[in-house]
Amino acid sequence: MKVLESVNKKLNQCYTPSIFGLDLNPLNYHLQEVIFLHDGNVDIIRSLIIIKYSCEILTNPKDQFDISKFKYIAIEGNIGAGKTSLAKKISIDFNSKLILERFADNPFLPKFYEDPDRYAFTLEMSFLAERYQQITDDLSQLNIFNDSIVSDYDIFKSLIFSKITLSEDEFALYRKLFFSMYKDILKPDLYIYLNQNIDRLKENIKKRGRDYEQNIDSKYLKSINSGYLDFHKTQTDLNIKIIDINNMDFVNNRIDYLSILKSICQ
Repeated sequence: MKVLESVNKKLNQCYTPSIFGLDLNPLNYHLQEVIFLHDGNVDIIRSLIIIKYSCEILTNPKDQFDISKFKYIAIEGNIGAGKTSLAKKISIDFNSKLILERFADNPFLPKFYEDPDRYAFTLEMSFLAERYQQITDDLSQLNIFNDSIVSDYDIFKSLIFSKITLSEDEFALYRKLFFSMYKDILKPDLYIYLNQNIDRLKENIKKRGRDYEQNIDSKYLKSINSGYLDFHKTQTDLNIKIIDINNMDFVNNRIDYLSILKSICQ
């Protein structure tokens, strides 16, 4: 009976099963059956491992992982890597202020994918202004010592993308303007880069169904990957953590999501 009481106590520490659409009652009944009908310690230990494993999955991540030392987390990655999805999940679980890039309302983005040479400079300039306005507005409203922030982009992505899309002369002008605007901007305590292979990126892009993204060329995605890696090599004052998510589905698989949180805390 003491063993069963211990198991039930562990069960009570779990999230309400309905939150995740799971029914733990059959598991509970099965454990009672194992404990009462079998005297072997192996069965009891196996049952307790199942419960421990289940509770680790269902417990609030905030109770398992301490990311409070990171007041400002920026999540980066290629197009379709899952930046926004991860930022939203962390924001909900850790009660963090969420900053999402406002790309949906940019009228030049669809035009850029149709005619990159014509609209590249206009697009990059519009993103530069929009990101500056958003990040300065959002950060100015927060007490960085008491509030935590998670963003699905870092402002330096402007340099990474513009170096790929602009001509040499255009990029030189753009870079000068960038550092003039962002010289005093707050940098994240943790910069997370989600590393994803091209095939998975294209699969994710297709799955989310934005019409203007469907014809993105693999060569363009590869150049973005290379741009990020080159950028990482030059940064000495950013706390960069690269997380390989090639074999993960953290949106639909909670174990993968918890694995990412563990990597963040390491």
